[in-house]
Amino acid sequence: MIPLIISVAGCKKYLDRKPLTATLDDLHQGTLEAQSFGLYSILRGYAGYSTLPWLDFNSIRDDDAQKGSSTTDGKEIDAEFETFQYTKDDWATDTYWNDHYYMINQANKELFFADSLKATDAASLRNVGEACFFRAYSYFELVKAYGDIPLINFYFTDPTQAIKPKSPATAIYALIDSDLTVASQYLPLNWNVAGTNVYPGRLTSGAAKTLWAQTYLFRQNWAKVVALTNQVISSGEYSLTSNFVDIWKDGLNGAGKNGPESIFEEQSWITQGGATYYGTQWGTSQNVRQGGASGDWNLGWGWNTPTDNLVTAWDNSDPRKAATVLFSGQYDGGPATGGYGATLPVFNPGTGLDQKYWNKKVYSDPQMRSFTGEIGSCCGGADWINHRILRYADVLLMLAEASNETGDGATAEAMLEQVRARARGGNTGVLPHVAFASQSQMRTAIKNERRWEFAMEGYRFNDLVRWGDAVTVLGPLGYTNRCRFYPIPQPAINITNGVLVQNPEW
Repeated sequence: MIPLIISVAGCKKYLDRKPLTATLDDLHQGTLEAQSFGLYSILRGYAGYSTLPWLDFNSIRDDDAQKGSSTTDGKEIDAEFETFQYTKDDWATDTYWNDHYYMINQANKELFFADSLKATDAASLRNVGEACFFRAYSYFELVKAYGDIPLINFYFTDPTQAIKPKSPATAIYALIDSDLTVASQYLPLNWNVAGTNVYPGRLTSGAAKTLWAQTYLFRQNWAKVVALTNQVISSGEYSLTSNFVDIWKDGLNGAGKNGPESIFEEQSWITQGGATYYGTQWGTSQNVRQGGASGDWNLGWGWNTPTDNLVTAWDNSDPRKAATVLFSGQYDGGPATGGYGATLPVFNPGTGLDQKYWNKKVYSDPQMRSFTGEIGSCCGGADWINHRILRYADVLLMLAEASNETGDGATAEAMLEQVRARARGGNTGVLPHVAFASQSQMRTAIKNERRWEFAMEGYRFNDLVRWGDAVTVLGPLGYTNRCRFYPIPQPAINITNGVLVQNPEW
């Protein structure tokens, strides 16, 4: 996939454009709705969003996560993402780039049809909001990964139209701002009908504002972060899940899916015996891997596993540690820590378990394994587990960070305490209240809190980069400042005959 741009027009501009090639007879609101559903399908089904390439870019590059699996499975990832020997042409890196630009072009397609319709009804405008969100989300992931990139803001069918040079990151962010302005305006507060959410996991204005706050956090526009996070909080639509463990619950009744803390999560489900399948490999790619072709503990591919660094640095008194790290050869802790009352086989690559630790936030329920038929198979796993993409704890910690940077220590302290109070779970002997003493002291406390709260979720690498801490923390692993951006895939460059050029440091 190769990208293109003519201007930095956003979603508002799309509503003013003339039809290009489609006729009005071809278009109707049902088409827009179907196209919106198609964007959710890309999120669920394309590897750049839902499985190994996403984990490589967003999690495995930090000091808390590693590739995992077996030594021979995807061994190239060890060098590329764990020791920062980036490559310009590999299946994972090429997939990440291609899948995100595919999503962008499909969002552009929906916006093109919406513009042709000139529809102003609420349903059509909600569809426009969804397309704008997905385009902004995709560009945000790309600009974090690569820096300056080609900007596509119109639908193309001829790939040669997509041969365009890179645009500066400021132009990418300008489009993101335009898109999220529209998404915040047109997406509903919720999808409730008579008190029931009729579309679990469908985008809302809260999701748009949370993503928008994240983009401003990366630009250190603290005032915008404060304003947007306060809007999400004051909406009253979200709250912290009372028990941290419950966020990640798995089970026949949907358990932890779409809880009060969920702002946006990718939806996956499978019916009995796999008769109806709307799954993703998010859970499968990370679940426990047992050596050999089959076995009762061969629950997935075993990628994205905790490092010794994370396990040893994390105080055992923090209840989140037992809810995040699953230990080979040990009891899983039972329901109180997100377990199911089982004892894992010992760490013994080849015959036992291939890693010492596993990501417990995707630990699959044995009843669901049996119910779906995904158990003991070399290719089965946990395809019904949702990816929690945006959650309310991040809103609170973004507000804490931005407030601290603008001199509002009282708000920073209060927001931090909300997250710590939930984590301690009523046990006053752990995670003591952190009182504001100085901006520097509170900054360190917030950084630590983000590490423990979001461990294994794909936040830390980008947090370290935006804080300016990556060289210090990741330098011993091989990171240098140029590693903040990945090189653009060489196949994407080759097809443009020199129009698209490589990142200057690569």
